[in-house]
Amino acid sequence: MPQEREYLQTEFLAMCGWGNADIVPLSSDASFRRYFRLSQNGMRALLMDAPPGKEKLSAYLAIGQHLISLGFSAPDIYASDTRNGFALIEDFGDDTFTRLLAQGTDPYNLYELAINVLSGLHEHPHAGRISLPAYDMDALLEEALLLPIWHLSGRRGHATQQDLLDSYAVAWKTILAQLPDMPKTLVLRDYHVDNLMRLDERSGRAACGLLDFQDALIGHPAYDLMSLLEDARRDIPQDMATALRTRYETRLAPGEREAFSLWYDVLAAQRHTKVAGIFVRLCIRDGKNRYLAHIPHVMRLLERHLSHPALTPLSVWLNANMPDRLEPLPGMDVAALRAELGLTDPA
Repeated sequence: MPQEREYLQTEFLAMCGWGNADIVPLSSDASFRRYFRLSQNGMRALLMDAPPGKEKLSAYLAIGQHLISLGFSAPDIYASDTRNGFALIEDFGDDTFTRLLAQGTDPYNLYELAINVLSGLHEHPHAGRISLPAYDMDALLEEALLLPIWHLSGRRGHATQQDLLDSYAVAWKTILAQLPDMPKTLVLRDYHVDNLMRLDERSGRAACGLLDFQDALIGHPAYDLMSLLEDARRDIPQDMATALRTRYETRLAPGEREAFSLWYDVLAAQRHTKVAGIFVRLCIRDGKNRYLAHIPHVMRLLERHLSHPALTPLSVWLNANMPDRLEPLPGMDVAALRAELGLTDPA
């Protein structure tokens, strides 16, 4: 940690009355955030370090309070310093769904709880009543472009040419233009088992602790369902995913299911292209290469949806420009790519 940031952290904890706390760093994730577990006088809390300019602490605070007001379990905020990017928050413990699954907990019960939370969120009349940007066509397109900008660059060993970026954008604009009107709700956007926790002392939907929602937008309810069931880092048995999706869709009117299914397939393709780009970006830009191991799984998830007629423009583009997309990513000369992409400063 830079010395100046360490000083600011110490100052924040002292101001909050936690200046004498024992501090244990927790494992990092794909973001620039860092978490520290604090213990002092028999009490526990978490320190979130969210560097300004790189993380959205104000959004996290607002969305967390909104979720709590709706009856869901986001961490309570004990203190915050948005100017310097620190927050003292409730410690939900260690029982992430990911850890529980690794310990042998019945996966269906955990996923069923996660589905119930989504159903409750999407049925809540006030879920979308928060000032957040729309997850609109421009935002979906911008994210989908991460595939040719980063993934294709890494696969080919050089920056992707503008004509390929343009033709890819045309393919996605054609796809998105086919979509019906969008029912809108709060979309958490990283809704998967790494960001969900079981809270044994709570019941019902509140028994599911929610993490990592600072990038939430107002968008289509299919996105978070798809994010849960088509996890970029975990292979979920198809029969279980189908049963869980059916459980969620029972809340839809018969006339809504066809449009919901179309949105689901398109958003799945959009997310998988985005994530395939992000995982390569994490390696090239941020020096985090462990996410490359998940790319073959992500590309297989994408392939499941390419037979949908609505996604034909994407399938045609990929067949022409990424016929090797299911093959392992070749070794990358990261230094050369960084230089070509203008990333000459330390990440």
